[in-house]
Amino acid sequence: MTEARCPASCGELVQGWIQGSEKLVSMPINWFSTVFVTFGQPQYHQERPMMRKALQLTLQYFRADPQLTHGLKIEFDSTIPVAKGFASSTADIAATIMATARCLEQTIEEQDIVQLCAHLEPTDSTAIQPLALFDHQQGKICERLPAAMDIDILILESPIHLETSLYHLMNRRQTLLESSEQMTRAYRTLRSGLYNPSPQAIGEAAVMSAIENQHILRKPHFRCLLDIVEHHQLFGLNVAHSGSAVGMLFDGHAHDIERVINDIQGISANHYPDFHLTQLIAGGVR
Repeated sequence: MTEARCPASCGELVQGWIQGSEKLVSMPINWFSTVFVTFGQPQYHQERPMMRKALQLTLQYFRADPQLTHGLKIEFDSTIPVAKGFASSTADIAATIMATARCLEQTIEEQDIVQLCAHLEPTDSTAIQPLALFDHQQGKICERLPAAMDIDILILESPIHLETSLYHLMNRRQTLLESSEQMTRAYRTLRSGLYNPSPQAIGEAAVMSAIENQHILRKPHFRCLLDIVEHHQLFGLNVAHSGSAVGMLFDGHAHDIERVINDIQGISANHYPDFHLTQLIAGGVR
């Protein structure tokens, strides 16, 4: 049995019209989808839908017998919420591709993994080590970025589901173009915060991108959440640009996150009933 795992993402640090097209920088977190591939009778009903497609695409990539798919079994271990902006599908697909390659005793480069992912659907940059500006529709790594310093994240999980494929059917090009200048500034701020380590700059960039995304996919009580961030002097707030999740960036040693949670529950208990504490980590398939 071979295995591989890929991290989830709490939305994006930035996403918008950057350098001539829509691009993103995912925010990978220490929450994983682990996929196991072994020779055996497939249990199709126990797989997530894109896993078998990812396996078949990997067989095609390595020019293996396509009939081999009927002799490979896929199992997985993942508690990543689906269709909420946590990059669950990208984690499943990327981990399946790597686990299949290992089962075939083959190696595959990171750029090839993300291109295969994008062949199946618009994808996130969580499969790229450590962070990257990424064209998620073409599967192109546009700029590799350094890893962020330790940043804690309070995830606000919404009950709202939104398939990424439906988001990409939205007519949003004009809105993206109108926000391109602001997104250029957001990306510059993010780069500065990564190259000259500053969690405040990283948080500022995330807030700038989240504000622009309100014109496309609104998050309930967004302004109230921003007020909470400012009141508690957190680093910032980010969103899932094609999902419903919201993240608050903070330092567990400096901020009283229980008070933050109490304030959020006071204004939006119905919209964000579930909370998770996690950390920003480097991306990449393990």
